[in-house]
Amino acid sequence: MATSDATASGPGTLDTREKRKVLAGTMVGTTIEWYDFFIYAQAAGLVLAPLFLAPMEAASPALAQVLSFATIGISFLFRPLGAIVAGHLGDRIGRKKMLVVTLVMMGLATCLIGLLPTYAQIGMAAPVLLIILRILQGFSAGGEWGGAALMSVEHAPVHKRGFFGAYPQIGVPCGMILATFVMWVITAAIGQEAFLEWGWRIPFLLSFLLIIIGHIIRKSVEESPVFKLMQQRRTESSAPLGRLFKNHTREVVLSALIFIANNAAGYLVIAFLATYASRPVEEFGLGMERGPVLLATTLASFGWLISTLYGGILSDKLGRVRTFQLGYLLLAAWSVPMWFMVDTGNIYMYFAGVFVFTLTLGFSYGPQSALYAEMFPAEVRYSGVSIGYALGAILGGAFAPMIAELLLTETGASWSIGAYIVVASAVSFLGVSLVKEPKGVDLHVGAAGPASE
Repeated sequence: MATSDATASGPGTLDTREKRKVLAGTMVGTTIEWYDFFIYAQAAGLVLAPLFLAPMEAASPALAQVLSFATIGISFLFRPLGAIVAGHLGDRIGRKKMLVVTLVMMGLATCLIGLLPTYAQIGMAAPVLLIILRILQGFSAGGEWGGAALMSVEHAPVHKRGFFGAYPQIGVPCGMILATFVMWVITAAIGQEAFLEWGWRIPFLLSFLLIIIGHIIRKSVEESPVFKLMQQRRTESSAPLGRLFKNHTREVVLSALIFIANNAAGYLVIAFLATYASRPVEEFGLGMERGPVLLATTLASFGWLISTLYGGILSDKLGRVRTFQLGYLLLAAWSVPMWFMVDTGNIYMYFAGVFVFTLTLGFSYGPQSALYAEMFPAEVRYSGVSIGYALGAILGGAFAPMIAELLLTETGASWSIGAYIVVASAVSFLGVSLVKEPKGVDLHVGAAGPASE
């Protein structure tokens, strides 16, 4: 059941300036948060194995790289915990407060990684401390996305929820672009040897400045109008987490399944492709020069940004479910052919293959904020979208680079990684097909989200 944009105290009453602040706050904050998360993923593929797993790197570089990618996945295991805590508090004390807390927490963990001693300096304590900080990043990321998604969608006019919800989504490719660009600039400026010795710390330490910028922007945004109505009806949200699992377990499971393929494919772009292309041939790589590969990956990621924004807009016209289904069909169709282009070892073919790959991602990412928000009633919405997202990330992207590495070393065929994404796409296509089209449902307190079919 749709609502009017003119609902009192609802999104339709916001002026243009406030809407712009909401969009800017969710996009910039999400960009900064995911820059922090992705800079680690980039470093895991490029430098962390020799720095923090030195004995294993000397004995078996391939195994050291697998374990380095595994540290990416470890943080995902703690994202549901962050989602539960931030979701519960976000449903009780507000979306805005939790967005500020998660931003600062993520930034501090990132800065501290940039200050860590390496294995050569403190031995086994180095990887242990690295994993602890990575866990803190995962906890923070678990609560970040849900808050940003709801701030944008709950401020949106009914007919523009997909468009508004695409703004925190484009923060992800923007964070990816920023992380890869910073890696490329520093590598090009100081050289690969200096980057491995000390330059890798710079991208992590830059997070301190980004935290300040994001904090200022997010503090200026008004609390979600839907949460304000919840405050007026506090008795209806007395135990949101318990109510979520009592009445909406099916929606949580479906939201997790929906995200698997997109997140797995996204983390191949974020953490695996540049590593695969730039490492030596004898280490199951392509032997391409790292600087141009990083630049090509950065430029290719603009496809993700463009299609994500368009995917959100398209979902306002075509519907959330159909837009997702289109996205997963396109992703499955391109997942294998891309590898034959990448494997040419030609930088232009690499760029073209990855660019088209990122274009397919936006159709199953742009509408996600709106779809998830419309699947859950207001009283459990933060908890529902955050936990579903976090579980989908574990099943999808958490160990995707590690799985890709294992498939490559076992089969020697990079296209097998594409086959893995095809299977994941089939699972997510089925998951989203089991959701009744929710576009236009009432997001206010007391309104129920659509049931799954």
